[in-house]
Amino acid sequence: MLVHRPESIPLEPELGNASGGSSFYNCFWFHLFKITKTVHSLGGFFVMRGNSMTQLDFAKQGVITDEMQHAAEYEGIAPEVLRELIAKGWAVIPKNVKRTFAARAIGKGLLTKVNANIGTSTDHVDIQEEIKKLEAAIYYGADSVMDLSTGGDLHAIRKMILEQSTVMVGAVPIYQVAAELSAKNKSIIHMSGEQLFDAIEQQCEEGIDYITVHCGVTQKSAELASKQKRVMGIVSRGGSLLAAWMKHHNKENPLYEQFDRLCMIAHKYDVTLSLGDGLRPGAIADATDAAQIEELVILGQLVKYARDAGVQVIVEGPGHVPMDQITANIIAEKRICDNAPFYVLGPLTTDAAPGYDHIVGAIGGAIAALAGADFLCYVTPAEHLCLPTVEDVRLGVIGTRIAAHSADIAKGIPKAVKQDLEMSKCRKALDWEGMFSKAIDPDMARIRRKRSEDYGEKVCTMCGKLCAIKTHNECELL
Repeated sequence: MLVHRPESIPLEPELGNASGGSSFYNCFWFHLFKITKTVHSLGGFFVMRGNSMTQLDFAKQGVITDEMQHAAEYEGIAPEVLRELIAKGWAVIPKNVKRTFAARAIGKGLLTKVNANIGTSTDHVDIQEEIKKLEAAIYYGADSVMDLSTGGDLHAIRKMILEQSTVMVGAVPIYQVAAELSAKNKSIIHMSGEQLFDAIEQQCEEGIDYITVHCGVTQKSAELASKQKRVMGIVSRGGSLLAAWMKHHNKENPLYEQFDRLCMIAHKYDVTLSLGDGLRPGAIADATDAAQIEELVILGQLVKYARDAGVQVIVEGPGHVPMDQITANIIAEKRICDNAPFYVLGPLTTDAAPGYDHIVGAIGGAIAALAGADFLCYVTPAEHLCLPTVEDVRLGVIGTRIAAHSADIAKGIPKAVKQDLEMSKCRKALDWEGMFSKAIDPDMARIRRKRSEDYGEKVCTMCGKLCAIKTHNECELL
């Protein structure tokens, strides 16, 4: 049981050039300060650790693990640099002790990582299609996949994904509980805390690398969301399930109330906790409201206790956010959660583009990553419309990778800068194969080139004989 007491937490923003003197930023930080002065802190927290060691435990002891070594090599940084980031909690390596794959790190100063959501629904179940989505996500460069399945044999689906995935795999345990209850014609109100923790333990035992847990959806924060008169209410599936359960039983969220138990399970398997944004805005009009910030402050406290327990932890973020508020949201998370890696969905910068939300999400994702977000969850053209197809997965991954890469260039991440420089050199040399090899989507670049009349020539059909690069190269030879 977690005991809490009132505590004042002074937060004076260091906005730098982000504020721009706008009234939004001034109101945002004033509002945030009011909430954090009255938020409850968690006291009396203690976790009994088993004999297992997590990446965080090793990092704190000064040990560089094989996973740290491999992840650092991929980033092009010294392993000791990555170890220090992990020891501080500013970076994580989501990798269950039961799985074997090429580990990737997520966090401050590293390449922005991309996740692809796949999974069945209660209305559409095709396991082979989900495997094709998994293959497409990995082929086109996703660093992670999340199995969000709610229909069919969930254990069989998860088993196949874990067996065939060569990247980290995440899941949302409460989905399993809700789906199993639904199959018995029961609603989430029939869930017990034991059922939820049994599902968490089971998924960790099966090998899931990170789990989304909506620990910040408390009775207080859910009530605040209700009082806000939001346009869209609670749009997080996990958040809405827990809010309904708490309201019916008039009890606290078991994930919050028994956070110590959750940490014990996560520590046993070195499963990274992804603290879910159950009160994220689902409409532009609902962005950055009191309920969202209340939840974030709670998550900031849970980050500290997870780290003290030796558990790796990241924080999830919004959601639907107008462009002028994205940077403030990133700054707030980094300050409140002590630079915990930030995992954002999109963000979506407009509600009015169904069918093109992969573009909307890429716009928001680029801004968020530039401001400091570390992990982007893709958005597909199917968002708000239907379950994504394999082609939707491809478009979502590519769009989000473009956003992540663009931000990494602006942040001066050496590996990203090098890729663009090499692409430019290949273009200067009219080296088409070289250009294809440096492209984010080599297949599409090669297909479009092959369809043109100048496929066998040095130039392309945009300029033909009047190619500026060809003309300049010939001048240089004179």
